[in-house]
Amino acid sequence: MEITIGVRNVAREISLESTQSPEEVVAAVDKALAGSTSLVLQDDKGRHVIVPADALGYVELGPVEQRRVGIGLV
Repeated sequence: MEITIGVRNVAREISLESTQSPEEVVAAVDKALAGSTSLVLQDDKGRHVIVPADALGYVELGPVEQRRVGIGLV
């Protein structure tokens, strides 16, 4: 799933691919905002992205995409 994070007062977005479910991401965002802590997400390569909750502008979740295997898939 593609996740895009908007950070306040920063022109560029943070984009990452994650294997986390949408429910896990929403729970992590809610927890960070409620506790005024950092949002911690893990990308599909095992790296962690950490954003302070007070810097969050928005979090956009893309559709969950199944991996396609084969040649010539459109």
